[in-house]
Amino acid sequence: MAIDDTEVLPNAPEAMEDDNEEATEIAEADNSTGNENDDDDNVDDEDEMDLANFKANTDSSKSQLNAPAKKRKKGIIYISNIPKHMNVIRIREILGEMGKIGRVYLQPEKQLGNKKKSKRKKYNIHFTEGWVEFESKRVAKQIVPMLNNKQISTRKKSQFYDSLWSMKYLPRFKWVHLTERMNYEQAVHKQRLQTEVSQARKETTFFQNNLDKSEYLKKQAKKAKQTQKKEKS
Repeated sequence: MAIDDTEVLPNAPEAMEDDNEEATEIAEADNSTGNENDDDDNVDDEDEMDLANFKANTDSSKSQLNAPAKKRKKGIIYISNIPKHMNVIRIREILGEMGKIGRVYLQPEKQLGNKKKSKRKKYNIHFTEGWVEFESKRVAKQIVPMLNNKQISTRKKSQFYDSLWSMKYLPRFKWVHLTERMNYEQAVHKQRLQTEVSQARKETTFFQNNLDKSEYLKKQAKKAKQTQKKEKS
């Protein structure tokens, strides 16, 4: 039986169209799958970047917390004249109202008189000069022009009503410099005392030797007189 060509040929284009549609659908599916994978990769990359940024911020915050606090620069003022009845406690009370005070040192007056008086009135020691350390350098600088040559107290009944502040800010001066100065002065004082004691001992020894020598000469002269008397007799 013969095959009719008119029936087969019209169906060939339709088959090709069907194949093309299937290929297009497969390509679109592959593209959509690839796009989804790319989107997933981008999301993963963003998550990794966020995690890295979080760790970096955490490390920086920890380093800031662990970093030592910046030391505040301190300022020292010098008081050249300390009025009578003024001591460390009153210095802190008066100047402490201006700012936070660290260390205070007042130089006591040298006692030239009887030591018994100084022991009996130890609480009334007079000071000649002093150094006051403020925790803030800026406060120390501001206090000097405010108080220098001003009344210590404006109350008439106060012991310091007639007294004036005489102070000066010491730039680039640290407490260690004062400590070194005091140690040097103490060493010089100790050396001077040792020299004086040594000199006194030398003088005492010299005087004792002369005394012994004079006594010996007197005895010798006495013996010589006695021998002369015996010879004459």
